[in-house]
Parts: sequence; C-alpha cells; structure tokens
Amino acid sequence: MSRIVVIGAGVGGLAAAIGLAEAGHDVEVHERAGAPGGKLGSYQRDGFRFDTGPSLLTLPQVFADLGLGLPLRPLDPVVRHFFPDGTVLDSSSTHETFLDRIATGLGPEAADDWHRFWRRAERIWRASWRSVLRHPVTPATLAALSWRLPDLAAIAPGRTLRDLGWRYLRDPRLRMLLDRYATYTGADPRRAPAALAAIPYAELAFGGWYLPGGLTTLADAMVARCAALGVRLILNSEVTAVEPFGVRAADTNGPAGVRTAETFVPADVIVSDVDALTLYRDLLPTPGRLPSLTDRSLAGFVLLLAVRGETPKLAHHNVFFPSYYDAEFDAIFGSPARRARPADDPTVFVTRADDPAVHPPGTEAWFVLVNAPRHGTSWSATDWRRPGLADAYADHVLELLARRGLDVRDRLLFRETRTPADLAVATGAPGGAIYGTTGGLLRPANRGPLGNLFLVGGSVHPGGGLPMVTLSARIAVDQIGPA
Repeated sequence: MSRIVVIGAGVGGLAAAIGLAEAGHDVEVHERAGAPGGKLGSYQRDGFRFDTGPSLLTLPQVFADLGLGLPLRPLDPVVRHFFPDGTVLDSSSTHETFLDRIATGLGPEAADDWHRFWRRAERIWRASWRSVLRHPVTPATLAALSWRLPDLAAIAPGRTLRDLGWRYLRDPRLRMLLDRYATYTGADPRRAPAALAAIPYAELAFGGWYLPGGLTTLADAMVARCAALGVRLILNSEVTAVEPFGVRAADTNGPAGVRTAETFVPADVIVSDVDALTLYRDLLPTPGRLPSLTDRSLAGFVLLLAVRGETPKLAHHNVFFPSYYDAEFDAIFGSPARRARPADDPTVFVTRADDPAVHPPGTEAWFVLVNAPRHGTSWSATDWRRPGLADAYADHVLELLARRGLDVRDRLLFRETRTPADLAVATGAPGGAIYGTTGGLLRPANRGPLGNLFLVGGSVHPGGGLPMVTLSARIAVDQIGPA
C-alpha cells in the first residue's frame, strides 16, 4: 500500500482518489477551497441554485466505473442554436433526427454535407478513443500512433478544425456550429486541430445529460464515494510546494511529500490536480517546462440571472451566434496590433434547467456564458478588476440578448456576475482559464518529471471538460498501479 497525496478536489482529483483507493492505496486529498468540486461550483440565493461551471455532462460511460449511481437525464435537443439570420436548429443525439432537422431548417444539401462530415468525425473519434484519449502521451505511444496509418490519417495532423469545416460544410451556419466546439478546449477554431471534430461526435453520438439538482451533484456523489472508500478529504488546506523524490540535490531519495501552510505531508506518490502552469511555475519550479505551456486559452464572463416567468423558446442549452464569428476570436485572443478585449458581439450561451430543484415556482434560473479573454494585465489579457467593467459588460450582454429576441431585463429578480478574475481566485485557474491554460490538442503528460509525480485535470492530457479530466485520472491511476 502506498501513501498517496492528491492536490486539489476538482473532478480530476476526486476521480483519481476514487480509483487509487479502489486499487488499495491510502489516499489523502488536500483542497485549498472550503468546498470540493473545483470548477464544478454552485451559487445559491433566494431559493435559486446555479451551476457556475459545467452544465452539460457527456460520455456518461466514462463515469460508469466510479460507482456513483448517477441519476442521468437525457437532453433533447442537446443544444438549440439561434443563428443571426433567424434560423433555429436543434441538435439531436439521434443522427437521423438531426439530419431531418438540418434538412428542414437549412436544406437537404446541408443535411447531406453534415452526413459526409459525420462519417469523417466518426473516424476521428474512433481513432482518438483507440489511440489517444485513454492512453498516456509518451514517445512510445506517439510512435505507435505513427504506425497506425488509418488513425493518423483520420486525425489529420496539421489541419485545423476550420479547415475541416470548409472542406465538408458549404452552409456557413453549419461551419459556425462546428467552430463552436473548438471553444470546448479553450481554443480558436482557426488554430485548433482538426482532431477536435471528435468533440461534436462524442456529444451527439452519446448524448448530452443533466443531473437533477444541477451538475454539482456530481461532486457530491464523488465525495460520498471517496468517504465510503476511506479517502481523507481535507478542505481549506492549500498546498504551497511539492517535493517529490529527487528535488533536493543533497537528498535525492526523499522524503517526498507536499507542504501546506501548517505542515509537511509525506507521500510515496503525489497526484496534482492543479493547473500544469501553476504546478511547474509555483509548486515545483521547473523552468524547462514553462516554455511549452501556453496561456492562450479562453476564459468566460458569466451572468447568473433569476428570471420571473417562463421562456418557452429556450431549450436546456442555447447558443446565440453573432453576425461575424471571427471578430469574437480576434477580440478575445488579441493580435500584435491590438490587445485582447471583451468582444463587442460575442456568442452568448444560455443554460436554463427545467428543474424545480434549482428555482422557485414561476421562475427560471439562467446561467449565461460569454467567451472572454483571461484576466491579467498583459497584452493578451484583460484586467477584469477595472472598476465598472464587469457591470458595464453585463449590461451589454443583456442588451445583446434583447437584440437577438430575448429581452429579460424587465423580468430580472436579481443578477450576479462572475468574471475570469473571480474564477481565478475561486479555483486557482491561472487567468480564469476555463479549460486549463494549455488549450489545444497536445497537453502536458500525466506523468511528471520525477517518478512519483502524476498530473490530472483539464490542463493535461487528454484535455478539459468533465469526461476528459476523468479520463486523465484513469490514465494516472493505471500508471500508478495497484497497491
């Protein structure tokens, strides 16, 4: 039996703790915040309950091995898309149903195009699932992939998601729909790899799901599972340094462990669920690894709206697209000529759960998300602490929704804002990056530079989002092995 310390009680850290405890290890989790869940947070006020992080669960099979018994509820449509020309398109987890909806709303040629793209996306998904998503990134695995020529051809290294859209989809609305999935990894679709076409395939082939009471109940179930397995969860315990074997030149064989403000906690193995940038910059200074990490990843500006009455035009998940999508990415990521800034005409995501557990009768709880530049003072960031900025941008987002046919300003009971600066403070995410600071396909490996350090979470392989961080935990657990 190994004594294992997990840093961070996000979904990746909790999933790793469950897997390691099931494998017979002695596991202790240290979480800097007063509540577990990481970015899977919630906010409650006046009978309203809001998910402040993920609001859609995909790939439910990834969670099956955790023994959580989740009461999943399927969503149809998975997402309702509102395009700038007034077209509304509902996606479906049944391919034939979605093709019918595309044919009705966009025309039969658009449906044929999507079917052709879907066959390619399926190839990308199968190659990714077989060769990438469930395996560590090592020279050996990358070499093995290079010999699987069909998988390599499907993943299309060197091509972008935007390239794939232009190749298969003639209707600009479908290309816009596809581009949106790059933001699931915090990336710009013009630079994101074509392999990210696996994301829409996974979402639509395996469905979108909701947990009654909100997705924070996932964290509750994971904490309960940890307790049943004897995992010790210590809250309000911020790790300030990591000391794996080999850190001290004079004492290369130990002891190993982590330092908190109060004590040194010895460990045979350390699993880090903090952002890789934070780990290698602050907790275990490793300058040689920092140049490979990027902070060009999306953050998010959030409105939590308590809304009087009902809004039948909305589904559970809704996307309101802008008239010119590229301008949004130009603003958020900035350029050599102009610094990053909040977009004037961004895509607006509205989640409205039809769930009496999250709002009083006769009302609705809306989670409104807008892609935003990360928090900071550099050229590629925005200082979200600037006085008046958050309130002014909240007013702007509500006005945009009104222009797009969804004016709720006279129905608001209250509103709360969450900026990238707020997320950075609450979760320790550098700059408030939603999906980790290393947006894109190739992320840091799950095994650290020293033998008893492992990394999980959205900033490392295989990426961000609830299923991916859970897979990262599974990869780490498999590498650590049984007790």
